[in-house]
Amino acid sequence: MPSLAIALKEELKAERQIVIERFLKDGKAEHLLTQLRINVDAAMIKAWTAFDLPETAALVAVGGYGRGELFPHSDVDVLILLQEAPNAALQAKLEELVQLFWDMGLEIGHSIRTIDECLFEADADITVQTSLLEARLVIGNNKQFQLLKVRCNAAMDPQAFFQAKTLELRQRHAKYEDTPYSLEPNCKESPGGLRDLQVILWVSKAAGFGNSWRELAVHGLITPTEARQLTQKERSLKDVRIRLHIVTNRHEDRLVFDVQTAIAESIGFKTTETRRASEYLMQRYYLAAKAVTQLNMILLQNIEAQLFPQMTSPVAINEHFNEVNGFIDIASDDTFDVTPSTMLEVFLLLSLHPELKGMTARTFRSLWNARFKIDNQFRQDPVNRALFMKILQAPQGITHALRRMNQTSVLGRYLPNFRKIVGQMQHDLFHVYTVDQHIMMVVRNVRRFMLSEHAHEYPFCSQLAANFSKPWLLYIAALFHDIAKGRGGDHSQLGMEDAQVFCVDHGLSEEETELVVFLVENHLMMSQIAQKQDLSDPAVISSFAKLVKDERHLTALYLLTVADIRGTSPKVWNAWKGKLLEDLYNMTLRVFGGDAPSTDRELKNRQEEALKTLRLYGLSAHAHEALWKQLDVVYFLRHDAGDIAWQTRALYEKIDSPVPVVKCRLAPIGEGLQVTVYVKDQTDLFARICSYFDRKNFSILDAKIHTTKHGYGLDTFLVTEPAFADNYRDLISLIEHELTEVLTEKVNLPSPSKGRLSRLCRNFPATPTVDLRPDERGQYYLLTISANDRNGLLYSVANILAKYKVNLHTAKVMTLGERVEDVFLVDGSALNNPRNQIQLETDLLDALRV
Repeated sequence: MPSLAIALKEELKAERQIVIERFLKDGKAEHLLTQLRINVDAAMIKAWTAFDLPETAALVAVGGYGRGELFPHSDVDVLILLQEAPNAALQAKLEELVQLFWDMGLEIGHSIRTIDECLFEADADITVQTSLLEARLVIGNNKQFQLLKVRCNAAMDPQAFFQAKTLELRQRHAKYEDTPYSLEPNCKESPGGLRDLQVILWVSKAAGFGNSWRELAVHGLITPTEARQLTQKERSLKDVRIRLHIVTNRHEDRLVFDVQTAIAESIGFKTTETRRASEYLMQRYYLAAKAVTQLNMILLQNIEAQLFPQMTSPVAINEHFNEVNGFIDIASDDTFDVTPSTMLEVFLLLSLHPELKGMTARTFRSLWNARFKIDNQFRQDPVNRALFMKILQAPQGITHALRRMNQTSVLGRYLPNFRKIVGQMQHDLFHVYTVDQHIMMVVRNVRRFMLSEHAHEYPFCSQLAANFSKPWLLYIAALFHDIAKGRGGDHSQLGMEDAQVFCVDHGLSEEETELVVFLVENHLMMSQIAQKQDLSDPAVISSFAKLVKDERHLTALYLLTVADIRGTSPKVWNAWKGKLLEDLYNMTLRVFGGDAPSTDRELKNRQEEALKTLRLYGLSAHAHEALWKQLDVVYFLRHDAGDIAWQTRALYEKIDSPVPVVKCRLAPIGEGLQVTVYVKDQTDLFARICSYFDRKNFSILDAKIHTTKHGYGLDTFLVTEPAFADNYRDLISLIEHELTEVLTEKVNLPSPSKGRLSRLCRNFPATPTVDLRPDERGQYYLLTISANDRNGLLYSVANILAKYKVNLHTAKVMTLGERVEDVFLVDGSALNNPRNQIQLETDLLDALRV
């Protein structure tokens, strides 16, 4: 029936377009979902009636289609219900019918079964049982359909069904890392998505409690207010999913980066000076998903209590709270209304009683509805301020308490500025969490430094934290360090002002307040100095020591900095960054101990330590002298004693080597490889080495470039490669052999490749920047670049520097997720000419763009 298929396909296509255009004008999701279902019903009825099928047969809609709603590109799931198994002729006819459905342009999911077969499959597969729960007759024998419904209902075990669906829900949540705050959430399957709402309605219907939010309210499982909230959030999630299907023109349920901006703009969000349109969209989505997660927990606990009643006498905790089945429960329904301070007390009790598994549904619901009582009067009450401080100062459970407070929106009500950043995504290419989740991660990281069971993770941090008095000051600093994100202006300065008000309001002493304010204002300072400035320069250490003032401020800032970097993304922290921060900490600590930075003393200490190591290698007392005569003070200050000894051992007999010397070893920091290159100097040496590492897909984390007094390049690189841990021995041999060949042959350098950007970078590109300025002493120039990360980027920069005959002394390559911020110490005659400087910066900007 080709002509019928074409006619129905064109009819459905035209009708779908009309419905979509109407939706884009009025935004009514329910109308679109219903109208698309009505249109498909009509087309399928026409197709069904074109065949001479038995009167006992029926066409039954199941799944989402059975529920009565169709998204623009959803699958259409149907059951062809028969009284008995089909013979060959009927089977052929039904296959022709299903083919017609496909030819009409429908994404069909179909089954052909008798009632007995349906019940057998449902008993074996919870998915089939769930789809039959929403069965709806489209056309055919109503008597057969009703018999199917009766027998399915009779076979339903509400308790077993509830357990199976909640287990399925937990497994699905685990697949999505138990968070609705994914960068690219699945609006159907992720926690807080549409599937969570469907699970509630499925288990409710199976238990006979109703099939809509209004019916659940009638049965007392939720309040009318909660029913309205669920309806609103469901509509919001459906709206996003509809727009996803329209924008992508396919069945797509993931809010991927590529479409976030288009969907945001279709809803009406606009990019502002402080935030992208996509960030407004994602905040709305996250808030909806968060509310769904909260209401989902309330409902599932209520349904579970109805299906599995437990007669347990409550055990009093205090006058306001009881323990019931391992959960904390309010003593009366109006506890939070009569004594509002209990809204904070409940979290304190959960911290002090780790045996409690959480709140009962009654408590959670009552808290959820009473949270609006947290107003200015509540915040100014000394009792409530004291309770909040007790939560931060509790001996245990601090992270869990703050997370629960955020989950129930109590934290955002108590700290109004925190509420503004709940669900706020940061498309800055290195944060992978929303601002509030990042803050929770930083609090968690600081807290773990204080716990002995986590001492193996970061031993140095744990050692410092063990002797740090009043650690709760760090938790306050962590809470406020990013609280002003997205407001415009300097978030460190604005956050500092918020922190100061909080500290004064909550009775902190001047000394305590000063420390918290210092940490919030300067929480980025230590990482920027460690990763962008020359730590071998005594002036850098002296200047930092003056800013930090004393050991307590230094330790607090170090702990917060490590926790902050680790809390941005699992990919951002590495051993190299850890070593830079630890070096800066130790150098500054020596200043506080009265050991002022001294070039002469540092030079002497490093040389003596290197000589001790060389003796352990078995070298003679004077073996080092010839090489060291060719090295200046800067070399010794920029290299650790261990590196000096390693390089001396490798080169002391090859000072005038006519061929390149390449040595490689596992980096002492425990991550990556350390590569030393010693060769007669050449203008494009750095570019040539970068070209090799680029071809081999190595990432350069750090580079120290040195020229000896007799004209040899002595360059050291810290590199890493995704799979180096599995075969590092082979890689060491490979690099030593191949890089030696590359430097010996001196072939023409290949043109830098533009590389490929990740999807995140393509959709949220960072504007490339180049900054070239003299250093504080006027000896060198500091070249700072920032751009989207991609393969070959450093080689592109090195190629341009070689073109302008710019000499490179150090390179610090800082990768922040999908963005790089590289700092180079350079000099060269070309930089003394302003016109050449401008042209160099222009060429670098062109190279950074993709």
